[in-house]
Amino acid sequence: MNRNNKDRRLIEEFIPIKEISEESAREKSIRHGHISTLHIWWARRPLVASRAAVFASLVKNPENEEKRKELTKFLVELCKWENSNNKQIIDKTRKLILESNGGKPPKVLDCFAGGGSIPLEALRLGCETYALDLNPVAYLILLCTLVYPQKYGKPVIGKGGFTKIQNKLVYDVEKWGKWVLEEAKKEIGKFYPNDPDGSVPVAYLWARTVKCPNPNCGAEIPLIRQYWLCNKSNRKVSLKPVVNKKEKRIDFEIVEGKQINFKPEEGTMKKGTATCLVCGHTADGNYIRKESQQGRMGQRMTTVVLTHPKKSGKIYRLATQKDVEVFEKASKELEKYKGEKIKIGKQEISLIPDEPLPPEGSLGISPYWTNKKGKNRRWAELFNDRQLLSIVTFLLKVREAKEKILKEEKDEEYAKSVITYLAIVLDKMISQSTNLSSWAITRETLRNVFARQALPMVWDYTEINTFSESTGDWIGALNWNNLYLKDIQTIANTKIFCEQSSATTQPFQSDFFDAVITDPPYYDAVPYSDLSDFFFVWLKRSVGDLYQNQFGMLLTPKSSEIIQTSARHERDKEKAKKWYEEQMTLAFKECNRVLKENGMFVVVFAHKTTSAWETLVSSLLNADLIVTSSWPLKTEMQTRLRARESAALASSIFIVCRKRLTEQEGYFNDIKEELEERVHQKLDEFWNQGIRGADFFISAIGPAVEVFGRYKKVRKLSGEEVTVAEFLDLVRQIVTDYSLKKILREGSLGDIDEITRFYILWRWAYNNNEILFDDARKLAQALGTEADQLIHKRDILEKKGDKVRLLGPKERAKEKDLGESKGGMPAPMIDVIHKSCLLWEKGNKQKLGEFIEESGYKDNETIWDVAQALSEILPDGDKEKQLLQGLLASKTTTIRDKFKTQRTITEFKGE
Repeated sequence: MNRNNKDRRLIEEFIPIKEISEESAREKSIRHGHISTLHIWWARRPLVASRAAVFASLVKNPENEEKRKELTKFLVELCKWENSNNKQIIDKTRKLILESNGGKPPKVLDCFAGGGSIPLEALRLGCETYALDLNPVAYLILLCTLVYPQKYGKPVIGKGGFTKIQNKLVYDVEKWGKWVLEEAKKEIGKFYPNDPDGSVPVAYLWARTVKCPNPNCGAEIPLIRQYWLCNKSNRKVSLKPVVNKKEKRIDFEIVEGKQINFKPEEGTMKKGTATCLVCGHTADGNYIRKESQQGRMGQRMTTVVLTHPKKSGKIYRLATQKDVEVFEKASKELEKYKGEKIKIGKQEISLIPDEPLPPEGSLGISPYWTNKKGKNRRWAELFNDRQLLSIVTFLLKVREAKEKILKEEKDEEYAKSVITYLAIVLDKMISQSTNLSSWAITRETLRNVFARQALPMVWDYTEINTFSESTGDWIGALNWNNLYLKDIQTIANTKIFCEQSSATTQPFQSDFFDAVITDPPYYDAVPYSDLSDFFFVWLKRSVGDLYQNQFGMLLTPKSSEIIQTSARHERDKEKAKKWYEEQMTLAFKECNRVLKENGMFVVVFAHKTTSAWETLVSSLLNADLIVTSSWPLKTEMQTRLRARESAALASSIFIVCRKRLTEQEGYFNDIKEELEERVHQKLDEFWNQGIRGADFFISAIGPAVEVFGRYKKVRKLSGEEVTVAEFLDLVRQIVTDYSLKKILREGSLGDIDEITRFYILWRWAYNNNEILFDDARKLAQALGTEADQLIHKRDILEKKGDKVRLLGPKERAKEKDLGESKGGMPAPMIDVIHKSCLLWEKGNKQKLGEFIEESGYKDNETIWDVAQALSEILPDGDKEKQLLQGLLASKTTTIRDKFKTQRTITEFKGE
């Protein structure tokens, strides 16, 4: 490849992974003025990570180490959230970028722009910015994130040159937002009455109900996961069921503190099955589903949450008959809107959304959201009647405001922007006004409907009071909107282009962009169009007539969306996968086409499966893009819901590419040595920067592709082409060997059997999480064993469906011959360690000593090194860690005469 080394960019040589990762993770907790507070978009990348990628892709790599260190230090400062609008730092950044790009602002494209993180940072750093997304909701978010603030967020200057209004856009959005609120309150404020003492309802807590299936009972079962209302260290409040068996009824009382003499975490619902507290009979998932599909599932208001202007904290009281009567009046009020039509351009649509929900199985949509004929129900069913009344009223007021603003403002485009922000505010309110939102008991606030990237059934939901001036209300949504607009007003006034378009057919000429930096969808990770339909159906009704090209269809476009979903491919997973891979390759080819010859292509990828990485690498190579570097960044908070339940990557890998400029072919034997050297060099860097576990395995792929991808094709001596899968097998072997040596502090691997190696690496990479069987199989193969053998013969893996998980000592306790020698051969080292842990737990010191003496590992110091290493890599509080620590401590007390003195933990931890 003939490329000028002087044109190497910083991102191709070095990035301060640790510092940027820390800032990215910290950013997740920042709210004030953050892009995420404008409108939800799923899997949005942190701004500081996006900023780092844009800056490092556009500035040249310094010619000497001292200057590179200086530039890297500046990059760390640039990526601090507090410096987002630091004029001195941003001005210097823009100057550095201009100097590296011939004095002209570089053209930067994000063709999967989504929530706008990457284009926003390109704009902040003074680039000519282009953003594409196929999704109409994303397009609207991009307009409000990027275009309108730059175009209209300017001061109004009065006579004499003084500033009359600091930011006209903020002023008008706030003015009309408050008008909408006051007008809506006049009409429906009466359906959210204060208590006689002045307490203001913040939320109403509901439980869905079904009739007990026991024919001799028939009581109403409230479907409640748990009874906690507040579960903080300094305050405990709970509902407590009061069972009236005579009347076959369940009532409630509210108990606090020491009055809580039961287990509030145990509600009537457990794993989809409900228990009747009157007779003890259970209603399984099939029964509950049938009741829902037949329209017989009810609901019951249980609790009202309030605040008082002269008191601190939340107040909880039981729902009363008056509360129910007010709700029923709201239901009656809603009747007048049922059947009402509104005009969107030339078409008439119902005021209340009647579009169908996504198919069962997609989006977490459960069978409860289909009717008895198996047909999907409607989006309007995700709201109770008072929620619908509130949303419809605010929506009509937004439409009224639209007519007034259009008359008042001479500039129709400006008027359109103000109205669009009102629709965005309404969206935010709607996302917290559904019967799928729940109460967060540790924070005493509403949990947003999109706590997950899905819409699963919520048995006990929360309804907010949108006039409460508290959690989830209109004024809060308006304030968050304006905080963002105020924060973003200092962004550079460079060119910004935003369009609804597919990444596979980009509306640009060839060789146009200096950089394409994008975060594409990952297989079936996020069903963007299905999720965004939640907002689409309401945006169509609030501002659809202003954006008829985007909102003139029934729902968001599905057929050309690049995600993997079998529902769109005759329920065939393989067809869906193949289609996704083909489309992603086409998108990458388009990126190559629009990229200048020396342009940078940076793709963010965070999928954890090996097959996904094989496809990504293949797609890049087939698009004639070669990897020049890759950087794993921790861009997610460790506490996110999905990460608690699966081996989700903590990192996003930023993969840096250039166009391939030659058709050169290579031979595998010739490049192996270079490949191993390059991978080891980068692994040293990643290890020193704190990358560990599953992230470490994935991070090695980038540097390996740097070598492999330089060639159009890589062949074996036989002339047969080396596949990406074969190439990744070699990479996996290099990484497993490297990682084991590091974990064992460069100890000898020769004494450690393959099964024990597998166990160590799994615990290090995935801990107690489950992973796909195919990934487990490939890891086992890299270590010289077989996953099937580990499941069926060794009982060290457990397989359920396409997932597997590793079994610890407690789970293997029932194995009769665990750790025993067979045919004169010692058992795997990990089996002996597990059996020893179990014997230590029982306190049988003599038997423990005898077992180790007979195990064949009597004089093998490595077994203790392995036990020590496992103890160190397992998290605090882990049961296996506790057993290992006990076993290690017993070495010197129980079997002192039989073994050499173990290295101290202090010695062991030394590098």
